[in-house]
Amino acid sequence: MANFSKSSVPQFSVDVYQNEYLPDGGREVNAIVTVTATGGGTVGTAVGASYAPGQGPSAGVAIMVDCSGSMDYPPTKMRNARDATAAAIDTLRDGTHFAVIGGTHVAKEVYPGGGRLAVADRATREQARQALRRLSAGGGTAIGTWLRLADRLLSSADVTIRHGILLTDGRNEHESPQDLKAALDSCAGRFTCDARGVGTDWEVKEVTGIASALLGTADIVADPTGLAADFTQMMETAMGKEVADVALRLWTPVGTTIKFVKQVAPTVEELTERRTETGPRAGDYPTGSWGDESRDYHVCVEVPAAGLGQEMLAARVSLVVPQPDGSVQNLGAQGLIRAVWTDDMVASTSINPQVAHYTGQAELAQAIQQGLDLRKAGDMDGATAKLGRAVQLASASGNADTAKLLAKVVDVVDATTGTVRLKAKVEEADEMTLETRSTKTVRVKK
Repeated sequence: MANFSKSSVPQFSVDVYQNEYLPDGGREVNAIVTVTATGGGTVGTAVGASYAPGQGPSAGVAIMVDCSGSMDYPPTKMRNARDATAAAIDTLRDGTHFAVIGGTHVAKEVYPGGGRLAVADRATREQARQALRRLSAGGGTAIGTWLRLADRLLSSADVTIRHGILLTDGRNEHESPQDLKAALDSCAGRFTCDARGVGTDWEVKEVTGIASALLGTADIVADPTGLAADFTQMMETAMGKEVADVALRLWTPVGTTIKFVKQVAPTVEELTERRTETGPRAGDYPTGSWGDESRDYHVCVEVPAAGLGQEMLAARVSLVVPQPDGSVQNLGAQGLIRAVWTDDMVASTSINPQVAHYTGQAELAQAIQQGLDLRKAGDMDGATAKLGRAVQLASASGNADTAKLLAKVVDVVDATTGTVRLKAKVEEADEMTLETRSTKTVRVKK
């Protein structure tokens, strides 16, 4: 949470897409807010490259590797996890602080030990690789203990970016759901975390819940041989982050209410309940760490009814970074959400293309999750209806990746109408992949 010089921070911009026209008596305003960060310059930095002193962000990374007994079935799983962790360590930028944690029903420091982080250079990378050879499988799974140790280690270093990578192959059977939730609550806002499930014996909602709470990504690596490539890509992305703890700040005038705020690209992520009050009629919504990237947010505002011809500012959007002393650094980007009342029916009833698209993408994610839950519960008619609707939405929006995943779970008779039949036999990995990736969206076709 340090102050950032202009040279080390990407430039942020905010664009608002909406139909500001409301009919007489209309009260609901919808807008898509696109936040873009450009010019930071670290994405694509060569492996092992380092900044000149004082240049670029300081980062700390904790890699949490599942070492429970099931990681030995088959034995290649543990070997692939060791290789993947080594590949991630090789991807660290020189000067990055890092640690490796072995996770069972307890969390153990694998490297460097002593309650601290190592600093990446040629020597420490080699020492870490040597330490990985001692990783062996045995014991249970209590992920909350892994996260709490990662938090302690990451908070021991004076760094700007704090990030975790968590790998598990099983269910969190050796602590209660309440213990895991308490750990996530205590870690939220302190570091971001990407979570991966390897194989097919883990619980999708646990892994996606970890990533959601800690503003990271979740995915499945069904074949353990794909771990090294996935870990390398995750670490390259982490090394591209330059600003931590960015918050979307919404200010609204008297009488106006925020109905919901959700990220809608690159994934659907509900943010409404994560609001932190920051003053009269203002609140912050956490967005995590940023590099060179662009994300979209759907903001829905309820305004007081007004007469025809009147107009008002429904909400002002800005970007801030909280500081340790309680102040904030404003990142200099702002967008305005407006409301204008009109009796022009064409103007007031047309739906903005961005709003329509992302409303459909959010419904797509929900339809997939509901359909798979109904299928597991044995309600085949309900599952067919929901997954059919998902096929229809994926087809209409051009979400080809999700359409391909759906086609492994249902036989598509007619994508346009959403007519499908449930497949009699579905590979577990295909069903878990669809569930894990259900919230991934595509952007509006230009």
